[in-house]
Amino acid sequence: MNIQYNAAFPRGAWAYHETLLPSTARKPLRIWLDVGSRDNGFRSAEDTYRNWPLANNRMAEALKAKGYAYQYVWAQDAGHVERGVERQTLEEAMEWVWNASK
Repeated sequence: MNIQYNAAFPRGAWAYHETLLPSTARKPLRIWLDVGSRDNGFRSAEDTYRNWPLANNRMAEALKAKGYAYQYVWAQDAGHVERGVERQTLEEAMEWVWNASK
């Protein structure tokens, strides 16, 4: 889903982990997240709304606080949608997402 920066969401997609997820009822979802340490927006560990690794770290924290079943994969030295990471994790991700017993 694409939340652009606008009056309703001045921080764009950061609204997911800052307000939307914490303020809504938990849904019956299993979530797999992965992010590369060199993903979009990463320049430093500074707090910026375009830092995807930081945003994904915060999303994982919000999912955990809400009690969601989730897996979070941190791919060191990987960039945005890096094919090597996808090749290494896609099979495991699909098995995990579709296996409700885990």
